[in-house]
Amino acid sequence: MDRITETVIEADPRLPVIRMSRDFAATAEQLFRAHTDPELFARWVGPDTMTTRIEHWDASTGGSWRYASVRGDTEYRFRGCFHDVRPDRIVQTFTFEGEPDGVALETLWFEDLGDGRTRLRTQSLVDSFEGRDAWLRSGMEVGVNEGYAKLERMIVDGAV
Repeated sequence: MDRITETVIEADPRLPVIRMSRDFAATAEQLFRAHTDPELFARWVGPDTMTTRIEHWDASTGGSWRYASVRGDTEYRFRGCFHDVRPDRIVQTFTFEGEPDGVALETLWFEDLGDGRTRLRTQSLVDSFEGRDAWLRSGMEVGVNEGYAKLERMIVDGAV
């Protein structure tokens, strides 16, 4: 499969927001399923050097989730609540448990571009500019790009 684009990651200069966008050679339904099916999600999310263990997952409006990213003996846990789950959009909270006061409100949009292509857009509203900038300095782009590359391979292999 030809990669359509790389992930674009932008910090809003006026708001503590991170916006990301990436086009996939996949349907909106495939991307939605990859974000809501816990078995699929665990296979692609995060950097290549880590594995993901789902601890709780209810991808429905009003549901919640928790997972651990594992590298050797080190675990990083994340949790949140699904506020709105529908085929074209997911709204959820996102918290890294190592920084429990830093709750982000995330929206993901699945935009059908036609011809089996979809643009995934995300927006993460963080509680402060300092929190947003800490996310950006954390190396999050590595996990985002490596995770989306794994998702692209899963799409090509027919796993999604």
